[in-house]
Amino acid sequence: MRERWVLACRIGFTYIGTVVGAGFASGQEILQFFTLQGKYSHWGILMSTFLFVWLGTRMMLLGHRLKAQSYEEFNLYLFGERWGRWMTAFVGIILFGVTTAMMSGTGALFEEQLGWSFHLGVIFTAFVSYLVIIRGMEGILSVNSLVVPLMFLFTALVAIHGWKTGDMASLNDIPSRLKESHWLLSAITYVAFNLAMSQAVLVPLGGEVKDPATIRLGGWIGGIGLGMMLLASNFAMQLRLDDLAGTEIPMAFVIHALGAGMKYFFLTVMWGEIFTTLIGNVYGLAANLSQVVPFRLQTIMALIFLFGYLFSLIGFPTLVSYLYPFFGYSGIILIVLLVLRRLPRQ
Repeated sequence: MRERWVLACRIGFTYIGTVVGAGFASGQEILQFFTLQGKYSHWGILMSTFLFVWLGTRMMLLGHRLKAQSYEEFNLYLFGERWGRWMTAFVGIILFGVTTAMMSGTGALFEEQLGWSFHLGVIFTAFVSYLVIIRGMEGILSVNSLVVPLMFLFTALVAIHGWKTGDMASLNDIPSRLKESHWLLSAITYVAFNLAMSQAVLVPLGGEVKDPATIRLGGWIGGIGLGMMLLASNFAMQLRLDDLAGTEIPMAFVIHALGAGMKYFFLTVMWGEIFTTLIGNVYGLAANLSQVVPFRLQTIMALIFLFGYLFSLIGFPTLVSYLYPFFGYSGIILIVLLVLRRLPRQ
């Protein structure tokens, strides 16, 4: 029983670490999808939590039933032979684009916040990521088991400070700042995009875990954990919503009142959230490419990091900004099929 809970926690933490990234850590994603919805943001987060639990678990169980080694088997089952291959290729492009964006983000973090070299930040992160990924899924599980508790601690500290210093009664009176967007649509879009991205890790993770009951427990832990982090961050930002307009990193403004020491804890957590997303993306992309190119898995990973570094220098993330909206719509189709398709027989 103890072993089941330990493995389930590792699965749940890996689920959380795969979903959260630079946008989550900075607060920008939460601000755009939830906080600006005002008093309705809590309903959106509750709906997202339900969908993360249900659909994330279902995705891992599908990987378990298919005995999937990469997300290609998943897409072929959902979309069929013809469209599944197109979806797999499209996911690969997005994963590589997000990889370059994450690598560029670590360089910017080192340069702008610490005054160190951009190239040092990118190369250091790529090197550490490579050392983790060559250990396979075990390495990813271990890193997330270390990093995700730090994320929980950070969001808890932010929420507690907001509760002590903010005006709690005002939360029920905050109007929506997004007149053309409904909280339910924002919640569904947020989950759809993140699950479409997370398939690179969740599908092969489900394929490696032998016990479906442990997968279900891990899915609950991951989905509820994501919901708790969303609620805590949203709560802290809502208390200072009028001051966050136009800020690039809303969470940095929120923690400013907590002192200089909290700044470095925040930077550590932000780097950790970028790092966990990066290793998940590269692992999933490499696992899929290893089935179609005649190179060793370690060689493919090294090449992904090399080209990711080069593209991070010439602005490839700009391309991602155009592909992201389309990928979000594809994600909605994906979760509709995930709901409608029956799980294959064991």
